[in-house]
Amino acid sequence: MYGTIARMKVKRENLDALRELMANTGSRQVAGYRETHVLFPDQARDEIWLVVFFDDKASYMKNADDPAMHEEYVKYRALLDADPEWHDGEWESDRAGS
Repeated sequence: MYGTIARMKVKRENLDALRELMANTGSRQVAGYRETHVLFPDQARDEIWLVVFFDDKASYMKNADDPAMHEEYVKYRALLDADPEWHDGEWESDRAGS
């Protein structure tokens, strides 16, 4: 599995708009896409963490290079204080406890 973690700085007054945008976008059918999770940290009131999972790096990169994804990103970026901090890579899971 492949994906990214993004740390995003967001002004508190834009948080509701960002949540609404996230709820209303992402309806595109993307081959290899698995899921997205968003963390709103208790201790960091001006940031969110986004985690996105794909089947593999090829499907992740295909989505990243898609002009439709860029259009979505531009809408998100308008609500952020700075460019997101991205950390891409391979995911492994220990499912022994499940």
